[in-house]
Amino acid sequence: MNKIRILIVDDEKLLLESLELILSMNESFAIIGLAHDGKAALDILEKEQVDIALVDLNMEGMSGQELILKVKTTYPKMKILVLTTFYDEENIVKAVMHGADGYLLKDAGTKVIVQGIFNVMNGQSMLDSKVMTALANIMSKCSNENTDKNRYHNVDLLKNLTEREIEICQLLSDGYTNSQISEFLYISEGTVKNYISTIYDKTGIKDRTMLALKLAKIFS
Repeated sequence: MNKIRILIVDDEKLLLESLELILSMNESFAIIGLAHDGKAALDILEKEQVDIALVDLNMEGMSGQELILKVKTTYPKMKILVLTTFYDEENIVKAVMHGADGYLLKDAGTKVIVQGIFNVMNGQSMLDSKVMTALANIMSKCSNENTDKNRYHNVDLLKNLTEREIEICQLLSDGYTNSQISEFLYISEGTVKNYISTIYDKTGIKDRTMLALKLAKIFS
């Protein structure tokens, strides 16, 4: 039987060694390497074949979020199971968007982590219960935002805009810069500029400050 080849990535030396010891006891697993940050993990991946990586998010140097994105770009078939202490909405959304296959908290326990590895390798997602709750909150917010966006389509200034353009208008009304909008929506600054140019054309307002003032009255 082929063993599941595992890479563990975490900047806590004690956790690395503990996970290595615990997982090595399972005859289905083979620990291919231990890495203290994203760069060290990529160095290992250049030399070794890995089926799944257990990745912490908060690490010095290259973070777990950066690593997930790079791995999924370079090794698209490789699985990633996030193993972290963070379950805030921002980290969850980023990890999922970057391609994480599962998201567990470090205090989930050995049995859950082991089962998580099997689930992810079998093509199933594996989410901690706290993460599921956070995702439910995110979905609820998205649903409410979509209702708001439909309402804004009835406003003359916004009636010809798409939902994404309305979303950007909301950020403009709050004084967000192009860079901040880019980071918030996970799109490039060039894409933001293109959207804003389209918004100028559709609204007939070419001045950013004037547009922001008019939008603030709508979204306030």
